[in-house]
Amino acid sequence: MATITTSMVLLRWPLLSAVLMFLASTLNIQFRKSDYAALAVISTLLGLGAACWFATGLLGITLLDMAAVWENIKVVMVEAMSHTPPDWPMVIT
Repeated sequence: MATITTSMVLLRWPLLSAVLMFLASTLNIQFRKSDYAALAVISTLLGLGAACWFATGLLGITLLDMAAVWENIKVVMVEAMSHTPPDWPMVIT
C-alpha cells in the first residue's frame, strides 16, 4: 500500500501534465473542426506548455536551473557582443 501511495505522490505532476497535453490536443481538434482558429492556437500553446512542463519534470529541471541557464546565456551573449566591431552589422552593396 505504501508503494502505491508513494508512486501516486511522485507521479502526480507528470500525470497531471500528461492529462493536460491530452486535453489540449482534444480541444485543438475540436476547435479546428469548428473553425475557431484563435482558440485552436491557444489550445496548441497550452499543449506545448504542458509538454515542456512534463519534460522538465521528468528531467528534474527546476525553475532555479532555468534561471541559472538564462543567466549563463546572458553572460555569453554579452561577452560575444563585446568582441564585435562597433560598425557591425555592416551592409555591403
